[in-house]
Amino acid sequence: MHNSSMHDSASSSPYAARRARLAQQLGPRAVAVIPTAPERARNRDSDFPYRHDSYFYYLTGFTEPNATLVLRTDAQGQPHGTLFCQPKDLEREIWDGYRLGPEAAVATLGIDAAFSQALIDQEMPALLDGADVVAYPFATHAGLEGRIAGWLDGVRARTRLGAVTPSRQLDACTLLDEMRLVKDAHELAIMRRAAQISAQAHVRAMQESARLLRMGADAREYHLEAELLHEFRRHGSQFPAYTSIVAAGANACVLHYRADTAPLRPGELVLIDAGCELDGYASDITRTFPADGRFSAEQRAVYDVVLAAQQAAVDATAPGRRFNDAHQAALEVLAQGLLDLGILDRSKVGGLQDVLEQRAYQPFYMHRTGHWLGMDVHDCGSYVEPSEADQTQERFDPLSGKTVLERSSRILQPGMVTTIEPGLYIRPSDTVPERFWHIGIRIEDDAVLTDSGCELITRGVPVDADEIEALMRG
Repeated sequence: MHNSSMHDSASSSPYAARRARLAQQLGPRAVAVIPTAPERARNRDSDFPYRHDSYFYYLTGFTEPNATLVLRTDAQGQPHGTLFCQPKDLEREIWDGYRLGPEAAVATLGIDAAFSQALIDQEMPALLDGADVVAYPFATHAGLEGRIAGWLDGVRARTRLGAVTPSRQLDACTLLDEMRLVKDAHELAIMRRAAQISAQAHVRAMQESARLLRMGADAREYHLEAELLHEFRRHGSQFPAYTSIVAAGANACVLHYRADTAPLRPGELVLIDAGCELDGYASDITRTFPADGRFSAEQRAVYDVVLAAQQAAVDATAPGRRFNDAHQAALEVLAQGLLDLGILDRSKVGGLQDVLEQRAYQPFYMHRTGHWLGMDVHDCGSYVEPSEADQTQERFDPLSGKTVLERSSRILQPGMVTTIEPGLYIRPSDTVPERFWHIGIRIEDDAVLTDSGCELITRGVPVDADEIEALMRG
């Protein structure tokens, strides 16, 4: 449950700097309450593996459950951090593992004060007294709003004695999301390492798929998932960042398929979407490859369209560009590819602009080309440009038949991290040549925005079709 290396790194600390930045934004006479995640029962007396809350960890570097950070600013805006955490308890530590405890937390985490979590109801009214605003994550922690209401009642009960109750409540996520959207050097170093581990895991799975089929062995999706998990853990990753997708054959056309028992067959593709979590940060890679290491002509033709779409999206990912530019660039290449391959019939759908306007590509490409990446796989942060949030325009959507409201897409800046993941998924249809049926392809890399463009940190696993075949020949 406890990872001492995380505590050790906390004292040095990017975490104190982040707390200071948050305090600056909160302004004078404010209190922010940031709890960690609860432990969750799996069944009977077994729990799910514990994973801390991302906001809490971002500000503390602390991984134990049953903890809350309270950040208070004084009249001059100076921050004072209080941690409520599990007390030292020899009996529980024998069973469940070492606890840092309040006494050691102050020095280890660079915090100002620490108490047992059992004392939070007793101490909070005093911490809230005199504040103008209380900030906490809205609609995130079950029961938190009620607990804060109880603490505020405790302040109100003392108003005749001179207590002053906060008059405003603020969603702490509005500030923290913006902070987390741009990664610092500490975060990027961890994310690069996570990306390297995940890339190596994909390499291993590709090679194992070809090896098993060369042997004539019974090869299934779960065999490849096992290779991924082994490689993640072997290099120190604590968890997969999300449930790994290992989709063989027709399963690749199911977007959120889970690795199961389907066999790997020569002549079919395998789509793997998997990444590890390392020290609280996610990686996210998708590769599609032939199970036996040799693309068919149709598979390669579709693959090359998706790869070209990804490159167009990469070229559109740079500071000053919009988040949505990558999606639009990928769409044009994908739509043109569908026309060129005859998967879309020109006589029925028209040319490129017609396909784009009518969204005729939608049966084959139904998701966006990327998402923010960080502590969470689908990381926090608005996709709308804050400086233009008031500017809206209406657009008629031909698929739903409804008018939708659109806002300006986010302007990219250095330090943001996004995935770039176009795909094509071709299910059986009377309108599609049969030779393309059941081909599902997605290619996904993690991109760090640099001063001039973006850096793909996941290219430790090949992406070119020839290079994939060469790797799998072993």
